[in-house]
Amino acid sequence: MQSILGLYSDAKYAAEAGESLERAGFSNEEFDFLTDTPYPEGSLGERHSSHRLYVFPIIGAICGLTVALLLTAGTQVSYPLITGGKPILSIPPMAIISYEGTMLGAILFTVIGILFESRLPNPKQKIYDTRITEGMIGVVVDCAEEQAETVEQVLTQAGAVEVKREGA
Repeated sequence: MQSILGLYSDAKYAAEAGESLERAGFSNEEFDFLTDTPYPEGSLGERHSSHRLYVFPIIGAICGLTVALLLTAGTQVSYPLITGGKPILSIPPMAIISYEGTMLGAILFTVIGILFESRLPNPKQKIYDTRITEGMIGVVVDCAEEQAETVEQVLTQAGAVEVKREGA
């Protein structure tokens, strides 16, 4: 597999490059857009990507609640302090710690989920140009070696400022 990067100065040309790649027979799974600005979803013609971010806080809340209940119940049973005939496992202190543990777990797992769902860091991303962070738009195409010339022609015809190959 070969990665090819086309750099564009305008979003209109980058969108045209995506359309040209689809007309040339590439699926929208084979190319991706790199920008420094968050464009509305679908404005460049990219594929619709679903996310599972909502799962992370739910799992985190369940884990946090479980740990908090085990911590409070385990501590009260391990060190029983019977005061005035009250039960060893007291609900009000357990509720406060359980709430805090649930929130902590949900928040930590949400941060992890955001990093995971936004593909940071992306170990598969091999080719990059620092001009993307300065306002240019990159179109990265993953293709076979024999399709590399076709991809370069399509990206150049769509108005690429520069086309770079991986390792070149």
